Amino acid sequence: MSGHMFHRSTRFELPTVVGGSGIELITADGRRFLDACGGAAVSCLGHGHPAVVDAIARQAHAMAYAHTGFFTNEPAEELAEVLAVAAPGDLKRVYFVDNGSAAVETSLKMARQYHIERGQPGRTRMIARRQSYHGNTLGALAVSGNAGRRAPYEPFLFRLSHIDPCFEYRYARQGQSAEDYGREAAEALESEILKLGPDSVAAFIAETVVGATAGAVPPAPGYLRRIRQICDRYGVLLILDEVMCGAGRTGSFLSCEQDGVTPDLVTLAKGLAAGYQPIGAVLCSQKVYDVFASGSGAFINGHTYSAHAIACAAAVAVQRVIREEALLPRVAEAGRLLRARLAEQFARHPFVGDVRGRGLLLALELVRDRDTREPFAPDQKVHTRIKARAFERGLLVYPGGGTIDGHRGDHILLAPPYNVTNAELDVIVDLVGQAVDAAIAEVQ
Repeated sequence: MSGHMFHRSTRFELPTVVGGSGIELITADGRRFLDACGGAAVSCLGHGHPAVVDAIARQAHAMAYAHTGFFTNEPAEELAEVLAVAAPGDLKRVYFVDNGSAAVETSLKMARQYHIERGQPGRTRMIARRQSYHGNTLGALAVSGNAGRRAPYEPFLFRLSHIDPCFEYRYARQGQSAEDYGREAAEALESEILKLGPDSVAAFIAETVVGATAGAVPPAPGYLRRIRQICDRYGVLLILDEVMCGAGRTGSFLSCEQDGVTPDLVTLAKGLAAGYQPIGAVLCSQKVYDVFASGSGAFINGHTYSAHAIACAAAVAVQRVIREEALLPRVAEAGRLLRARLAEQFARHPFVGDVRGRGLLLALELVRDRDTREPFAPDQKVHTRIKARAFERGLLVYPGGGTIDGHRGDHILLAPPYNVTNAELDVIVDLVGQAVDAAIAEVQ
């Protein structure tokens, strides 16, 4: 290594990855790692898929870059068509960026300008949820509700409201039905809107399935439908963040399809191009687009690498592979299988409190006491210990700490490729079991 890189941590020397094949990553010293989390739920087709590699090469030979202030390009137009056809309802307009944080910030700016264009400039407030994660740039971090990630930058973050998450395992009362809990959790949004004043609220943003900060937490039954009704009642735009859970990760193109809900804006990234190129997108409803088109005619926003031709070509190829190889049904099937095997593996495990998720976005929450759901002490860093013990065994899992409130709680996230085999799922479950037991033994 050069010694000049500023890595995420200054205290650890990282191995150098030199290759990838299918679900595996290969390091310079010849070790092979089974990537059970897709990095950060990104590599949804694994590595080296020939159709995607060929598409990138063809576009690089044809044309690499043209600024969207001067030109459009064929891959971007084709990708927009693919996404508009795949998306539910009237999500028919697509704005491209180059990562998930930029997609979230773009959606916030789009929501703000939408209200200005329709003559309601007083709508300046955003509402989000605690224990959410929407990105690392300052605007995206401002709407994120994870206390630990926000703390160092709090003076830089704009003012908004956070309500409680929809997190049944941690927030539902004993004996409360999932439906009753979902309705109660949604009513927190209406209470906050009324508190702030309905005419002051621009948008509510939420992850359809909470990803990194709480660990694959799906919405309770009926929660999102009630949220949609509340937003419509008060003229508030609904933004769903599907950067992690969208683009097929949960078995449908958008995860919100499984809840029977269409947002006004939805953000995508990660699995959109499966990690072969960096890309993000905001899909907005025709209703939102028409307000811009009939008003100023311009969205006051722009990124250098928006609609990058090579990135769009990669994403088109990825989405074509997902369709042609029937991978959405495979995600649903493999997700059910993986969840069942994890539930069986940890059915009586005293330190695994919950196995949850949707499709191939699944998580284990670790607890010191399964009956009381008491978490391990934060300084024991159980999640990082599991990551390390899994790494020693050639398995990659995505750890998370502060699961409950940004400080307490541990989970690990699993998000293997959509084309993962049943045999690979068996290996993943076995190695996760070994890693959990080894890590727990260190803190007992």
